[in-house]
Amino acid sequence: MKLAFSTNAYLRHPFDETAARIAAIGYEGLELLADVPHAWPAGLLDGPKRAILDAMAKTGLQFSNVNAFMMNAINDHRQPYWHPSFIEPDPNYRRVRIDHTRRALELCAELGAPHITTEPGGPINPGQTRQEALDLFVEVLKPLAEHAEKVGVLLLIEPEPELLLERTDQYLELADRVNSPALGLNFDVGHAYCMSEDLPKAIAALAPYTRHYHLEDIAATRVHHHLPPGDGAIDFAEVIDAIRKTGYDGWLTVELYPSQEKPDEAARQAYNVLKPLI
Repeated sequence: MKLAFSTNAYLRHPFDETAARIAAIGYEGLELLADVPHAWPAGLLDGPKRAILDAMAKTGLQFSNVNAFMMNAINDHRQPYWHPSFIEPDPNYRRVRIDHTRRALELCAELGAPHITTEPGGPINPGQTRQEALDLFVEVLKPLAEHAEKVGVLLLIEPEPELLLERTDQYLELADRVNSPALGLNFDVGHAYCMSEDLPKAIAALAPYTRHYHLEDIAATRVHHHLPPGDGAIDFAEVIDAIRKTGYDGWLTVELYPSQEKPDEAARQAYNVLKPLI
């Protein structure tokens, strides 16, 4: 297994500086934020793309993932990460999320990254049943999964508390209906902990579908707030052991976007806790 760090903790720093800082701590890879200020696909010209690849080559880092979940560039007042979602009632606003995801898939392929992660359907809207929301999510995902397969990358869904797919096992509802080899699961350990899932059991059960892991700590209250490993209640020795037993040998990406004031300190603490376990 290999350890990476997400650039979404470094929103106050340009990408080249972010890559250098992450590499200096010891990480082998990074997760590229497909958003402002690092790589918003809709406005990313050839020059900035080359600069991203140059920074990766200079630092020796590899891409663990492209994070297309967050949409700070849209800056929806309700929640800048979730909206617009795949299940927005307004089809034109929904299209913004769809088009962004399509562009992120293309960027992922162009940069040579393995996959993108995206949101699990967004919050269910007032007056919308869960079944209606799921049907709509399947409808919009099928052509995106086809596009992912066409460009040769994976499209990973990340269950999250308060959104359509909250638990890791709910991913199976979606996977069975979309039925695409390009669709996979991004298993976020902190999110699963928030939902009171039995982490070793969930990791084992979802292993056939999991293509990438996000790691962050969560307080014993199970409130959804990302903490550096060691500051919460998750037993990472148990988690890493459970992942190892599945035979997974890919990326474990630390995601600490609330740590923007001191990203180096958060990244270093996470590395010091997790690296000995890996």
